[in-house]
This record gives sequence, C-alpha cells and structure tokens, in this order.
Amino acid sequence: MEIAFDERGLVPVVVQDWRTGEVLTLAYANAEAVARTRETGELHLWSRSRGELWHKGATSGNVQRVRALRLDCDGDALLALVEPAGPACHTGERTCFHHGDVDARAPHEALPDLERTLEQRVRARPDGSYTVALLDDPPRIGAKVQEEAEEVARAARDESDHRVDEEGADVLYHLTVLLHSRGRRLADVEEVLDGRRR
Repeated sequence: MEIAFDERGLVPVVVQDWRTGEVLTLAYANAEAVARTRETGELHLWSRSRGELWHKGATSGNVQRVRALRLDCDGDALLALVEPAGPACHTGERTCFHHGDVDARAPHEALPDLERTLEQRVRARPDGSYTVALLDDPPRIGAKVQEEAEEVARAARDESDHRVDEEGADVLYHLTVLLHSRGRRLADVEEVLDGRRR
C-alpha cells in the first residue's frame, strides 16, 4: 500500500516507543522525510512551522532509531515505532503528551513507570527505600520472587480474584527489580516472548 499524502504533501506520523508502547509525539512527514527515515534508520519529519526537513534529535542528540514504520488501513497515517535516545519533547519531557489528565494513568503505563521509578531509586538511593535494600542484596531479590510466585499460586487456588491481582502485582514488582539488578529490562523478556511466537 502506498502512503496517501494530503494536499500539502504531508502525512501524520504517530511516534510510539518501541519498548514501552507509550505514544511520544504526533508529527508530520513528507515523501522526502519518509525516504530519509528509511535510508538512515532514524526518524526524519517535516517541520510545518519552519517549512523544512527535520532530523529528529539532530540538535539535541535525542535521535529516534526507527524499528518499524506501519501504515494505517487507509494509507493516510503512519505509525513510527522508535527507540528514543532521550526525551521526545523539545521541553525535555519524555513525551510531548505531558499536559491534561496526566494523573489518569492507563494500565499499560504502570510497568514503564515502575522501571523509571527503579532507575530513579538507583540514582538517588533514598534512605529507607525498600527497592534500594533489595538491590543491595541480590540473593534476597531472587528469594522474594520465589516467595511472591508461591503466594500468587496459593491465591489462585484459594483466594479471591482481587487477591490474585494483588499477588500478581507483587510478582511483577519483584521480578522487575530482579531484572534491573542484572542490568535487564522488561522489554528484554518481552523480546524473548515475541521470538517464541514466530
């Protein structure tokens, strides 16, 4: 399917984080920007305000490596799945969508938020942090994952759905801490799962 550019020769591009699924920005591209993106593997767009080709991150260093370009069913919109090298927004925010109902967190935002919190705890090392205590004691992290897995299995057998959800959340938290203690991310595990379905 070919891209259906509008009368100005542009197509909207939704930019989404390859690893977390979070939407980073909405921008526009012309045929030259799409061609440059495909040639270089980094996101190129068309700046409507400046009227020129725009290599995302060329000035800031926050380039976005494109993992996939997808076309919608009508061919008149693109989805760019990217690995960002830094904040997507010119304000320094991770995403351009940082105004409005930002406290209304969607379920798919929970794990990326958790990973960012873990990274912040590692840097700041606040006193009394349970996460820091776990990271300072690697054998304890593995024991906690095992303990929480046993608790979710027991809850599934004997307790309410709500308790299963709570224990499942504990497993996910502790597993995420364990992965971070080894320099891994949830996306690394998700890539293994994705590879298994091929």
